[in-house]
Amino acid sequence: MISYEQAVEIIRANALRLATEVVELSESLNRVLQQDVVCDIDMPPFDKSAMDGYACRSEDLENILEVVEIIPAGYQARRPIGKNQCAKIMTGAMLPSGADCVIIVEDAEEISNGKIRAKGSKAAPNICRKGEDVVSGQKLVSSGTRITPKEIATLALAGCTNPLVSRRPRIGIVATGDEIVEPYRVPSGTQIRNSNSYQLCAQSRRFGAEPSYYGIVSDTNEAIGRVVEKAKSENDLILLTGGVSMGDFDLVPSILKEMGFQILFEKVAIQPGKPTVFGRAADRFVFGLPGNPVSSFIIFEILVKELLFCMLGLAKHDQTERYPLAKAARRQTTLRRAWIPVRVTEEGFVEPVEFHGSAHITSLASADGIITLPVGVSEIEKNTIVEVRRI
Repeated sequence: MISYEQAVEIIRANALRLATEVVELSESLNRVLQQDVVCDIDMPPFDKSAMDGYACRSEDLENILEVVEIIPAGYQARRPIGKNQCAKIMTGAMLPSGADCVIIVEDAEEISNGKIRAKGSKAAPNICRKGEDVVSGQKLVSSGTRITPKEIATLALAGCTNPLVSRRPRIGIVATGDEIVEPYRVPSGTQIRNSNSYQLCAQSRRFGAEPSYYGIVSDTNEAIGRVVEKAKSENDLILLTGGVSMGDFDLVPSILKEMGFQILFEKVAIQPGKPTVFGRAADRFVFGLPGNPVSSFIIFEILVKELLFCMLGLAKHDQTERYPLAKAARRQTTLRRAWIPVRVTEEGFVEPVEFHGSAHITSLASADGIITLPVGVSEIEKNTIVEVRRI
């Protein structure tokens, strides 16, 4: 059995970067950028008015000013501003030559015959200068950035309409177990509904991958091997749930070896999720996840994502948030690193949610994140600042 830290090191050492592709900007949300994006223009591209008002010369502010032109946004002034002249100008419009300030509408008094007077002898410039936000050639977004709505706007500004991004990881999801039935069926006897596969599909899709669900496979070498072979040919990563422990019908590790996977680890000192298998066959990867749903959920968050981060070339991993504990977090055994679900309170603390173990999937519905207790630690005291990984 290896430590969580060793498992992460093994995953990182074996991960391979996915190929890149060019996509339309409108289709790039949640993709991972694989180019530095620089701006091809200055922003603003010209001196422009920051307010609705009157563009004039600051030396004429105490005088009565003649309005010689009206300048809406998108319109270029026809004439320069001379002595005791001004132009009525709209927000975002190009500043006429000769003007060095804008009297805002609220500070201007209209006089008959197209003339105005400033209410004071001083005025703020109210001008956005050319290039004060961005200069041509400036890098705006770095390679390895996940594209969110903020980056969409920035790429559009830079004229990057066909960004280069990582290909989406293809993930095949397989459930094993004769006791598993689909959610639309009412379980009978010893049967239980398959929540793992739908949960993992959702986690994969939210991360930016393309999941494919291969259904429920019975606990036989032939059935599991047949589906694994198909999933291996069609995906970058396979996620199997169940069949990875030490029971008579826990067949997954041996089948993976028969399918050409090198098993890189089989047990990790974490709770929940100890019987986690990770393997590689050339450019294909596989995780064998425990059948208990909280275990599979947490393993995806702390280990599967680690592989996906590397495959996509993400520069930043999931960011944790720091909160004080509203009450102590405790556990009985300390031989493994533990992950427990917590919720954020209205007062800005976190507290453990009611959690009965790795089968208690509904506990996650009331949780906002997970925190970890290292090996050897049985309690984290109230008011201790903890790192919360959002889920």
